[in-house]
Amino acid sequence: MPSVLKPISVDPRELGLSHLASFVGAFANQSVLAEMKRAGYGDLRESHGYLVQHLLRGPHSVGQLAKLLGVSQQAVSKTVAELSAAGYLEAAEGDDARVRLVQLSRRGQAAVAATRRFRERLEARLSTRLGARRAQQLQQGLLELLEELGGLAAVRERRVPNPDARPR
Repeated sequence: MPSVLKPISVDPRELGLSHLASFVGAFANQSVLAEMKRAGYGDLRESHGYLVQHLLRGPHSVGQLAKLLGVSQQAVSKTVAELSAAGYLEAAEGDDARVRLVQLSRRGQAAVAATRRFRERLEARLSTRLGARRAQQLQQGLLELLEELGGLAAVRERRVPNPDARPR
């Protein structure tokens, strides 16, 4: 019978900036998803946001979304089917009837609005915890680090890769 491994304790004060920033982001996303669940959007996952961000600009085809996300059309089709079945996406009319476009439905738009409200509340809570001055300094420092790592353009252009997606 295999022995059960005991978890190894970590002192968070010994972690580097990149780990701490990653963990803060992960727990912030968990917090928002918990709020979304309480608000009736419990079927949404963090990975859905990577697709939804592109639909904020308007309707897209599965092929366009696959290219923007850097994943296969099959992967996008699966996610589109999930989100459509849950009522977050709907078909959209385009110039070419042969190309199927999808867009956010009313439910999808309401979910985006709810997510934004929950993120605003979380930001206010974190800012209160740190104080306005420290929160602004931390934000500026994180922006500088994002620039150092070459990520500013990806964030601006909504090209942040989904860590769960399999590249095509």
